Amino acid sequence: MDLRSTIFLSQFPVAKFHALMEDATADAIMDRIIHASRVIELTGESMRKLKAHDELNQDEEGG
Repeated sequence: MDLRSTIFLSQFPVAKFHALMEDATADAIMDRIIHASRVIELTGESMRKLKAHDELNQDEEGG
């Protein structure tokens, strides 16, 4: 059994990949990657936004 794996990250949902691919070759490559993958979609605010919001609130409170 081959346990090697690769992780691909994107800020775009998989459902929008085809619309974003203008090149037919890139579209075909993404088809092959997606076909053999497990997709994990994260929801909610980004940690960067949450952290910035917390820092802003601390500054306003003098903390």
